[in-house]
Amino acid sequence: MTKYQWQTIGLGTLAGFRSMTAPALLSSNLLTYHPKALAGSPLRYLQKPWVAQGLKLLAAGEMVGDKLPATPDRIAPPILLGRIVSGALVGAAIFRINHDKTLNGAVLGGLAAVAGTYLSFFLRKEATQESGLPSAVTGGFEDALTLGMGLALTKGTDVGKPQPRAWDL
Repeated sequence: MTKYQWQTIGLGTLAGFRSMTAPALLSSNLLTYHPKALAGSPLRYLQKPWVAQGLKLLAAGEMVGDKLPATPDRIAPPILLGRIVSGALVGAAIFRINHDKTLNGAVLGGLAAVAGTYLSFFLRKEATQESGLPSAVTGGFEDALTLGMGLALTKGTDVGKPQPRAWDL
């Protein structure tokens, strides 16, 4: 498996934890590398500073909204769909940057988001029950974990930089 496929799985899974965090961190990373492979693609907007800032605001809003009692479960179909779209967006962008099939990246990122959604849902539910802490508190720990994972996957790495092409002999 290639490095960018692992990055897609990681950020796709992260999209399952918090749907806006993965695209926000990827977009911020793309400001550094600004790959030419996104030129002419609808995904090129991820390289714009105003998009990166907007996604960061949406990610912060999602973290706050997640703690509200009226927030539906992340495995509810419309919420799950949003996480799948987020993972697919991240996957499509990473694969496009690396001159691979965008659809393959979207599928891989979307599937990773489904796995991350269910994993995070049941982990948080279990952590809340076992610890006796309010769901909002365990949600805060989940936010810290999500940000830590996301920063490890993007900051100081070359997730937005195209990988060298392998020679087929």
